[in-house]
Amino acid sequence: VQLQASGGGLVQAGGSLRLTCAASGRTFRSYGWFRQALGKEREFVGAFFYNNHRIYYADSVKSRFTISRDNAKNTLTLEMTSLKPEDTAVYYCAAGNPILSSVSTREGYRSWGQGTQVTVSS
Repeated sequence: VQLQASGGGLVQAGGSLRLTCAASGRTFRSYGWFRQALGKEREFVGAFFYNNHRIYYADSVKSRFTISRDNAKNTLTLEMTSLKPEDTAVYYCAAGNPILSSVSTREGYRSWGQGTQVTVSS
């Protein structure tokens, strides 16, 4: 599957951004968002888990970020509100067939997009 992420940019603290991941080619069942700040490891942001159709979030973004999946358009959207400087990172979308215990891990996903930069200024 090819994944194309878009929508990153520069925003002030407290602002909002929407990221979109468009998938094409081979279809996986679950899709997620990860992010990687400069000098840090890539971390889980949230994911749509196909097996139970639930959406999972990292504690650090819960209540601020919302993930939605559009099956018809084969897209995954990440709505980010109340952004903080610590949300600054390259955001990656990912696709795979993880089991529940791996839905928040990099190992649960087989395909990755190229990443889109999100910068939150203070």
